[in-house]
Amino acid sequence: MRRFGLCNTFRAVEGKRDTLADLLLEASKEMKKLEECELYIINSADDDPDVLYVYEVWSSKEAHQASLSMEVSQTLIEKARPILAGVEKTGPFTPLGGKGIPSSSLDS
Repeated sequence: MRRFGLCNTFRAVEGKRDTLADLLLEASKEMKKLEECELYIINSADDDPDVLYVYEVWSSKEAHQASLSMEVSQTLIEKARPILAGVEKTGPFTPLGGKGIPSSSLDS
């Protein structure tokens, strides 16, 4: 199975980026418990005080989908909705390897 990756751009309502970052960092603690989640990295934009980027790598698309239905994920999503001004998804894409994740075969 091929890995599944995506990068989401989260725009918080003005002045709420830190609150949103705290929620996403809380989510990252839960993702550490899932072997199928290989990377879940939250980044703040240097040029926009309301934007966060989340880079994710999963063992498969199905593993990512399953994580979204977890109770803890649903709770965090509900907490984030009132402070989200928008979400833009980049991907999906297939991570091939690099620092932080082992290389994968292009034939799998």
